[in-house]
Amino acid sequence: MRKYLHLVSLLIALVAAAASVGLAIADGDPNGADTLKAEPNLGVNMAWTLMCGFLVFFMQPGFALLGAGLMRVKHTVNYMTKSFMDFCMTGISFWAFGYAFMFGGSAFFEGLATGKNPLIGGSGFLLLGDAYDVKNIMNWFFQMVFAATAATIVAGMVAERMKIAAYLAYSFMIGAVIYPIYGHWVWGGGWLSTLPFGAGAKDFAGSGVVHVIGGTVGLMGAWLVGARTGKYNADGTPNQFRGHNVVFIVTGTFILFFGWFGFNPGSTLAATDLRISVIAVNTFLAGATGAVVAMYLSIVRTGKADIIAACNGSLAGLVAITAGCAYVAPWAAVIIGAVAPFVQQAAAMFVERKLKIDDVVGAFGVHAGSGLWGLLAVGIFADGTYGGVSGLVDGKGGQLVAQLISMGTVLAWGLGAGFVLFYALKKTMGLRASREEELQGLDIAEHGIEAYPEANTPVPPAASAARR
Repeated sequence: MRKYLHLVSLLIALVAAAASVGLAIADGDPNGADTLKAEPNLGVNMAWTLMCGFLVFFMQPGFALLGAGLMRVKHTVNYMTKSFMDFCMTGISFWAFGYAFMFGGSAFFEGLATGKNPLIGGSGFLLLGDAYDVKNIMNWFFQMVFAATAATIVAGMVAERMKIAAYLAYSFMIGAVIYPIYGHWVWGGGWLSTLPFGAGAKDFAGSGVVHVIGGTVGLMGAWLVGARTGKYNADGTPNQFRGHNVVFIVTGTFILFFGWFGFNPGSTLAATDLRISVIAVNTFLAGATGAVVAMYLSIVRTGKADIIAACNGSLAGLVAITAGCAYVAPWAAVIIGAVAPFVQQAAAMFVERKLKIDDVVGAFGVHAGSGLWGLLAVGIFADGTYGGVSGLVDGKGGQLVAQLISMGTVLAWGLGAGFVLFYALKKTMGLRASREEELQGLDIAEHGIEAYPEANTPVPPAASAARR
């Protein structure tokens, strides 16, 4: 308990220091009157962006249902707790530190002609000073739900054996440091966005910034916490643990698919940008194609129509199109979605069978594998009709170079930062619950409640007789 109090004290001190920096900066436009006068369309664009942010927020119950359905019943409460609390922890840390590191600029951190440092931002802590502004706060909310999405990807990868305290500490750090710094490089005016190839590295709605970051950080967490008891035999062959609720899996996937229409079209940050129609259709086509291809793959391989495979294929297609949804034509979205299940399944098999890392829900294949394919696809299929982004189909090779650099960078950053974070947590507070707690189920061990307590409640004799 004492080490947790020390951690809380340290966080309070860091927040106080950040507040002192923010208070020293001039105020923005907190009531929006001057901003609206200068930008008459801002009202409709702000409403659009916030509504799309609300849709992305609604993806959280989708992740919660999908992940819970894919794991054993005795860990359901624990996973639901992590899914709910990682959103809250990441949101707080992104408010205190992450947004400043991602989008802030200050005299101390200046490095480019734009006033942005190529590596990290340095102002706007706690949304104080210039960040206390209607446009900045709108952008904070939209980016916060993205940061929380990156965080919750990890929950399924380390499920059924990681202690709740360690997971909450991780959630704070991904929102404070890991997501924002790479996000700054791509979306905050950092060095990847200004590469002298093509139009610089492009990742329209976050195949890399959100999904590859979540998948690679989670891979390090799953590796360092170790496999679940009984997952691997003495010869290294994996055993399969069945999930407990297919209804949760399919419902969660439906919710996530729906939320993606906030994720991708919302990244225009403007309803007046009519490209939103193309983005929405590309998003649908890639997700639907991924589901169809994965379903037929399961029929060919096993003779059975596997709905879980179809759900994963759909999510793989959605992740893959996220980087290029604004830059490609619908026909290309279908190809991107069709390739994604192959990448997803190959990546998942590699992690489970070659690396011997226990990724409970197969999130590495869905998010990291398909996310990397999505980044690469921009360099291949971007047709030059939006944002000046042209790939091989438009006869340009420079964008492909920029995308390859971005892919290498996000892999290095996600794996490296994930290793450092989870190694530090392992050596301090510890990552793993005890063997006894794992076998009993983390629901009872860490929360003292069960997801379905009535299933274990004896039926009184009178009630049993009445049922007959």
